[in-house]
Amino acid sequence: MGSYDVLVIGSGPGGYVAAIRAAQLGLKAACVEKERLGGVCLNWGCIPSKALLKSAEYARLAHHLSDYGISVGEPTIDFPKVIARSRKAADRSEKGVRYLFRKYGVEHLQGTGRLVAADRVAVTDAAGGTTEHSAKHVIVATGARARWFPGMDPDHERILTYRDAIVRDALPGSAVILGAGAIGLEFAYFWSAMGCAVTLVEGQSHIAPLEDHEVSEELAKQYKKLGVTCITGAFCERVERTEAGTKVVLKDGRELEAEVTLLALGVRANIEDLGLEEVGVAVERGFIRTDASCRTSVVGVYAIGDVAGPPMLAHKASAEAHVCVERIAGKHIPDVDLDTLPAGTFCQPQIASVGRTEQQLQADGVAYKVGRFPFAANGKNRGTGHTEGFVKVLIDPEYGELLGAHIIGHDATELLADVVMAKSGEIDAETFIHTIHSHPTSGEAVMEAVADALGVSVHI
Repeated sequence: MGSYDVLVIGSGPGGYVAAIRAAQLGLKAACVEKERLGGVCLNWGCIPSKALLKSAEYARLAHHLSDYGISVGEPTIDFPKVIARSRKAADRSEKGVRYLFRKYGVEHLQGTGRLVAADRVAVTDAAGGTTEHSAKHVIVATGARARWFPGMDPDHERILTYRDAIVRDALPGSAVILGAGAIGLEFAYFWSAMGCAVTLVEGQSHIAPLEDHEVSEELAKQYKKLGVTCITGAFCERVERTEAGTKVVLKDGRELEAEVTLLALGVRANIEDLGLEEVGVAVERGFIRTDASCRTSVVGVYAIGDVAGPPMLAHKASAEAHVCVERIAGKHIPDVDLDTLPAGTFCQPQIASVGRTEQQLQADGVAYKVGRFPFAANGKNRGTGHTEGFVKVLIDPEYGELLGAHIIGHDATELLADVVMAKSGEIDAETFIHTIHSHPTSGEAVMEAVADALGVSVHI
């Protein structure tokens, strides 16, 4: 039986950050993980998917190199090699976490963790053996898994979850993707670039339904150009395995047949078999209830990341890990501010956003001014050939506060930090436009959008 200051259950971007930071602060730390260190993000999500998306981007670029005056012939795709490269990226990331655990003295407890008491965790290994460990503070960071509904159970061969799809080294000839959030959009971009015929089905009125509607509408136009069929306002009744592949039956009676169907309908928190009920940890709407310090209803037990509720983002989990552990160590650190939490979808064109959408401001009756700037008018983007998309900002008309920013364009996620920093530092729009931006850069488009909201003429 080990004894620790901090014991973390789960090693995703919340869990491993919490364990390492605890050790850095001089606390004796351990982390329970039954699979690979790094959780879904490093192994089956954020990191390997970015490797796949880069291959997709290059595949599309290869067909347009003549636009840049370069001729190399018809490109071919080695799909198993594409998948293998993404697995190498995941492997390197997992090894990086292992290295940091060794460097800072975090003990890795291989197995499944379960709360026995507020200060005790039972760890069951693969062979079924169980050991108990005590800890002054226990942090639950068990993340989330793919969600689906009755009538669409995955068989992991033709009816897939993201974990099945991201390691599948056989390119499907055709695919139906249910759900047009980040996971669905990214796989639609990847598979279609590889040569798969993709149909994307979304129950809401727009793809990328959480984004500002102008951004969603622009992405739909771009996906149409890329050959992705988008069906919106349609819900799935059931998914069937057929002799040739799969059949998706929509509630309106339409039937869509494809070699595979990907369930990209969001995720659900991993709250089962953790001993939460026995210990008395409160759960609400499928998530562990926490306060601003990530404390649960039981003293000494904390929860961070997806298991503690939306938004389900890796960097939100990491931010909560810092807040949780720093406060355990008696240090002051600001609360996680969800209004300055950035979000990104990594298809091309990418989507990046922070703050509120125009629809949310309208619903709340908040006054605002809109500024827009198209990348087609940006010198850097004209030179690189990435002229699709725009920057849209929402500004408070009285104080110049940046209420929201919404970007769709090539590598848009790399441009958002400018606005996030401004929001976090309470920099007003006037100060923002007088901050000198390097020329020529795509980031000037953000400044130009702010200037447009203020009615200021700025050179391009």
